[in-house]
Amino acid sequence: MNPKEVLSLQSMPAASASYGRPPYRFIDREFFIITYESDPAAIRQAVPEPLEPDGSNTVSYEWIKMPDSSGLGSYEESGIVIPCTFQGEPCNFVAQMYLDNAPAILGGREIWGFPKKWANPRLSVEGTETLTGTLHYNHVLVAMGTMPFKHNILDEKDTATSIAKTQVNLKLIPDVDGTPKIAQLVAYNLENITVKGAWSGPARLSLIPHINAPVADLPVKAYIGGKHFIADLTLPYARVIHDYLQ
Repeated sequence: MNPKEVLSLQSMPAASASYGRPPYRFIDREFFIITYESDPAAIRQAVPEPLEPDGSNTVSYEWIKMPDSSGLGSYEESGIVIPCTFQGEPCNFVAQMYLDNAPAILGGREIWGFPKKWANPRLSVEGTETLTGTLHYNHVLVAMGTMPFKHNILDEKDTATSIAKTQVNLKLIPDVDGTPKIAQLVAYNLENITVKGAWSGPARLSLIPHINAPVADLPVKAYIGGKHFIADLTLPYARVIHDYLQ
């Protein structure tokens, strides 16, 4: 390979790229989100400056099923999102993510700085009436959420607006000597959103302490509610909004 060919490669390994080239298009992407009140000190500890928690003391725990993802395949995901502000503008900080797909883990970490780790999330309808999300880490249950299936209809335009809200990741990549090579806050906005259905309802969430999947570090103090929606959308490239090394 000559240098031009090297620089044209999408990702490692050179012999077989680990993931396809973005942007990624998701069809029938299904979300189950439980919003709850948590401990403000724990929220502040989880949010990197100069991001600021939005003052609501709320956290969103998410399950996402992605059956048709260009460049990545079919997989499921689970994690924690914290509503924040950056320079006065509202955004969501993606604090933890767990999933069962190697291309999505590698591409997500290398390009956008998604905080992805390997685990086994599942989103399903149990029985006939209960939307249920579970997360197992090394076969140990660390999270379970439930909500009545398609309980109340939500406005699809409002749901599309919430999906398009700015999302922020903390991207950390070390150099070959272990010192920081990349330390950034990275922002992105999902695009080309078509909501195919949206529902709300009461919800419950159980979080179990685990050292390698510390979702319970943001404990549940009070339940606010759940949302369930299905949408087509596109994940584009991101932008750097803060560089810790400059």
